[in-house]
Amino acid sequence: MNPFDVIKQRMQVHGSVYKNVWECATKVYKVEGMRAFYISYPTTLTMTIPFQSVQFAAYESLSLVLNPSGTYDPITHITAGGIAGAFAAAVTTPLDVAKTLLQTRGEATDVRIRNCNGLSEAFKLIYQRHGLAGFAKGLQPRVLSHMPSTAICWGVYEYGKWFLSRRNSDNQPINLH
Repeated sequence: MNPFDVIKQRMQVHGSVYKNVWECATKVYKVEGMRAFYISYPTTLTMTIPFQSVQFAAYESLSLVLNPSGTYDPITHITAGGIAGAFAAAVTTPLDVAKTLLQTRGEATDVRIRNCNGLSEAFKLIYQRHGLAGFAKGLQPRVLSHMPSTAICWGVYEYGKWFLSRRNSDNQPINLH
């Protein structure tokens, strides 16, 4: 998915000249090569693993507090999922800022950004230019986009578990049609 994320970021950046996905992908490849699509891959992994870890731990902890009995309760699952997603998004925003810098570096006119070659260089550059506040850029939209998506995800997951366990406890065959 990393190449698609790079294309998405390039098309979203202010002043983007790309008319469609194909045009963006071919121009980036011609000018910067295949490396442009994977320059942020280590940063993406470095961000995804803590995001998922924090999200799961927060969800489980919140679920225990909000619903100690562990019974199926859609409101609890959605609430715990949304809060867990928001928390994980907030904690990993600095990594997302660095990832975005790396993914859009080919569009930059600034030589230091264009030549940025990894997470540590991105962190140094962000800190030099914007201080600690630079690591929080985009925090609100990131939290606001992850909150409903993780709430829905956990709600659907818990419903699926409940539905399948209910059907199995009745010794009825599961018919998903």
